[in-house]
Amino acid sequence: MAICRNQLRLRRNVINKIFEDDQTFDWLYPEHFQLISKKQWTPISIAQQSAGFLALPGSKVLDIGSGIGKFCLIAARQHPATMFFGVEQRQELVHHANVAMEFLRLDNLEFIHANMTQINFKAFDHFYFYNSFFENVDFIGRIDDSVETSLALYKYYTQYLSANLNRMPQGTRLVSFQGSGKEVPENFTLVKSTLNGLLNMYVKST
Repeated sequence: MAICRNQLRLRRNVINKIFEDDQTFDWLYPEHFQLISKKQWTPISIAQQSAGFLALPGSKVLDIGSGIGKFCLIAARQHPATMFFGVEQRQELVHHANVAMEFLRLDNLEFIHANMTQINFKAFDHFYFYNSFFENVDFIGRIDDSVETSLALYKYYTQYLSANLNRMPQGTRLVSFQGSGKEVPENFTLVKSTLNGLLNMYVKST
């Protein structure tokens, strides 16, 4: 019994350590994903701020283009009374997100392998968006070449997201990190902006 308690204590200490800084957190993933972390994945501090705004108890929060799941993992641990979902079109990234989720033993979280256009937005309450469309116009910093990218797709995805957010009910919350602003409908009111306008928090007013 004492051995089991010690093992549980050791596991808790390891998991607590993982959430202390980005470099340690990225240990959860293969090395080639660790190397692109600063450009591609949400920093812990941003995830914590964003989740604090989005995570109303009992609500469902969707990360649009969740990558390896970093935002969702951090948010789910921080807010156990909120359900988090990540939609990601790269199956490899969904796999690694699920591996990390199982290691961290989080049960208020689900990763969905799909394109954003296959998702019913009204199944969710609030949204996190870390400009996952930018790779369509960034010809140098892409994650890989496994999905089609183009300027036309960038415009289409941006318009598609804006149109779906526009149909959400009053009170819907949105966090946009490094977004262009074009994805945010006019009926969303900016309630907080930090990091020189890189991190913006909105509430749908009408």
